[in-house]
Amino acid sequence: MNLSFKSGSPDRLGAHFDGNGTNFAVFSANATAIELCLFSQDGQSEIAREKLPERTGHIWHGFVEGLPPGSLYGFRAHGPYAPEEGHRFNPHKLLMDPYTRELRGNWQNNTATLGYQNAAPDLDLSFSSQDSAPFVAKSVVSDESLFQPFAHKLAHDWEENFIYEAHVKGLTQCHPSVDGAVRGSYEALTSNAILDHLHKLNVTAIELMPVHAFIDDGFLLNQGLTNYWGYNTIGFFAAEPRYFGPRGIAGFRSMVERFHKAGIEVILDVVYNHTAEGDEKGPTLCYRGLDNASYYRLQSENPRYYVNDTGCGNTVNLSNPYALRLVMDSLRFWVQHMGIDGFRFDLASTLAREDHGFDYNGGFFKALRQDPVLAKVKLIAEPWDIGPGGYQLGGFPPEFAEWNDTYRDTVRQFWKGEENSTQGLAARLLGSAGKFDHSGRKAWSSVNFLAAHDGFTLADTTSYLERHNLANGEDNRDGHSANHSDNFGVEGESHEPDIIKQRELRQRNMLATLFLSQGMPMMWAGDEISNSQQGNNNAYCQDNEIGWVNWDKANHEQLDFVSRLSAFRKAHPALRQSHFLHGAKRSADGHIDVKWIDFDGGHIDWADHKLSRLCLLLRCSAEAPDYVPNDDVVLIAFNRQNEKADLHLPHISAGTSWLKAIDTSDPRAQATKITENIVALEADTVTAFIIAQDGWMHDRT
Repeated sequence: MNLSFKSGSPDRLGAHFDGNGTNFAVFSANATAIELCLFSQDGQSEIAREKLPERTGHIWHGFVEGLPPGSLYGFRAHGPYAPEEGHRFNPHKLLMDPYTRELRGNWQNNTATLGYQNAAPDLDLSFSSQDSAPFVAKSVVSDESLFQPFAHKLAHDWEENFIYEAHVKGLTQCHPSVDGAVRGSYEALTSNAILDHLHKLNVTAIELMPVHAFIDDGFLLNQGLTNYWGYNTIGFFAAEPRYFGPRGIAGFRSMVERFHKAGIEVILDVVYNHTAEGDEKGPTLCYRGLDNASYYRLQSENPRYYVNDTGCGNTVNLSNPYALRLVMDSLRFWVQHMGIDGFRFDLASTLAREDHGFDYNGGFFKALRQDPVLAKVKLIAEPWDIGPGGYQLGGFPPEFAEWNDTYRDTVRQFWKGEENSTQGLAARLLGSAGKFDHSGRKAWSSVNFLAAHDGFTLADTTSYLERHNLANGEDNRDGHSANHSDNFGVEGESHEPDIIKQRELRQRNMLATLFLSQGMPMMWAGDEISNSQQGNNNAYCQDNEIGWVNWDKANHEQLDFVSRLSAFRKAHPALRQSHFLHGAKRSADGHIDVKWIDFDGGHIDWADHKLSRLCLLLRCSAEAPDYVPNDDVVLIAFNRQNEKADLHLPHISAGTSWLKAIDTSDPRAQATKITENIVALEADTVTAFIIAQDGWMHDRT
């Protein structure tokens, strides 16, 4: 088959059909030639191979007349194979188009995908002439009608958000009310059963673990495992096919549409910090073969090796304008053509790295913040990587919210009873202002969570002292070692009523702490029903009952309690403020916006390293403008002591009464009017009170 080429255009990267044929454009600064290879529809036979006829700057391009959507293709790149100079061109390796929006076929764990001879003494310095085409997925010329601009958009105010982190398959695979034909798919996420569940929880945004096309690590496949979580991206424009339902890519778009109609935003967890090609011993699948020295950060003293700030073998070089363009084009694509409302950036510190290290005003941040499309979406950073100076909690620009792992650890430490943890809890309850209250940032900048995909589930935090990761095949060496967890005397599942009771109370206390804190709450899917991962705190390779949510063992009482907590937060503006609270006097009424109180009504002794009980009285921030509602008052009491404690309630104006609205010792209790000035609180509890007018019991509880 001979290809009929015209010059084509370098303007739009990727493969695009215009009704008459397909334009191909691909970046490479260091290649000497780029070949376009076409394949049969089964992907097994190469039916044409021709060099792209034109190069404009660093873009190689050509237009193939009559080539229709659905055509399968890949690239082969010619150039120097000189690993010690940073170049790894090998035309025997079929390369994915970095801009492909669809993939056909599977990525196979075969030595043919390696650019070097696997048995050679120096490995990556050798050269492999084995053709990799039979063992890699093929890029697809997409039907443009599949990716029309997305019409319906959704945007909740930041302070209104309650984020639910979930895995596409893990959330839906075992749900008894989800149709078996779509379980584990994008469509399953917006089945009536899942939407009803999310509405019960008052979720406003679902944060999906990686859905960009990814591959399974060879070392996992050799053990009969897979990369379940998906933090091994290969294609930044293609949705991962393993989650396709009957409608394919159209099912993804319909999922987003249904979420929007249900009032739920869709946030994607995206991995732009590294790719699935790994280090110098990894496969040549795309970026390495097209232009290794441009796409990746290489060690300056020896460019044979990669800078590994990610711990995943390589680091994407966003200092290169075309690598940066790849990421920016990808983000815009998912917003404009797939309807996505926001992004959580995995190892976001890596994205901000320049040659001198983390840079608050690095190129990626500058490009992102000025972009007219991306300036309108939610941006969330995982504010760390493993490189020098990589831990940057609170160090991101004000447009970002950040995962606050300090919040998670402090809440766990407090309820476990560790000394000096109460002082830390006080800071976390007010949105970690010490970290985030600068540069005009808001209190929602702190994404508060008790558990996430990485680590123990909430239930396992109360059931295991040690990680139990043997199923991962790494001799239990992987995963966090410091979990600040408790097992109440029995490691793992217990049938003893007293232990079950203590564990459930601990979970309720932590959940109440989460929903009563300033900042933006996030919950890991399944924590609302006490889901367990059997003590595995690194279930990244467990595409099975360990990693899936077990709906058959759902704790429905906990589900109801979480629903009540989220409704309480939604009803009370004092709990979800955008402005920080500093104990300043409010001009409207002279009240202090936040006040710390001991149970006896006096001052708290912050020097007491065994401090185990405290109250805070919340009102609208003194920094809030006049138009913000300011009549809400919430009193929260934390009693970590193992005995009851009398709480002296603050004096309030005549004609009003305190109502006990939340009590973790009795999750089913309704709001109760308090008629005395002193109220006895149960041991190991969180209690929340509100003020209501006498005679008005239809309050916002």
